[in-house]
Amino acid sequence: MELLQAKDATLIQKYTQGDERALEVLINRYNTRLSSFIYSKVFDKEITEDIFQDTFVKVIRTLKRGKYNEEGKFLPWVIRIAHNLIIDHFRKSNRMPRYEMGEEYSLFSIMQDGSLNAEHQLIQDQITEDLASLIRQLPEDQQKVLQMRMYQEMSFKEIAERTGVSINTALGRMRYALINLRRLIEEHSIVLTN
Repeated sequence: MELLQAKDATLIQKYTQGDERALEVLINRYNTRLSSFIYSKVFDKEITEDIFQDTFVKVIRTLKRGKYNEEGKFLPWVIRIAHNLIIDHFRKSNRMPRYEMGEEYSLFSIMQDGSLNAEHQLIQDQITEDLASLIRQLPEDQQKVLQMRMYQEMSFKEIAERTGVSINTALGRMRYALINLRRLIEEHSIVLTN
């Protein structure tokens, strides 16, 4: 009974100290929400169960290695793991378009693909949402240049004129924005490519 009332952080601590029941309580606590999230993306009960199990295999491995550090954010962390596994599932079944990050602005090619079906649209919407959230974390001058270039399709000359800086400064801000954006994508484990 005491475990059922415990906070996520307490259950995680107890589990890492060897109390297997603590993990069972966590799984039961978020079973419905996580299963619903997965099912809303894949629309298949068996695949939902597989991804649910794979999610908790990753959770267990991470906890056992002592690598979990998302204090107070257990559910969002688990959802992010599931989200990445869903994307992996679609990639493996060749049902998701592939995007390469070789070109400077290829991060945004995902948002410009008009040929997506409903499945891909869900993934695209999530990636767009994740990307917008990360862009908001950039310094304001980098945000402005990136938004003008990517969303308003302005030239660097137009950006320089609008912001009152040289073209080289506008280019530099764009370069740093992309470098910082890639770093944030890696830190947040957002999957955009193979």
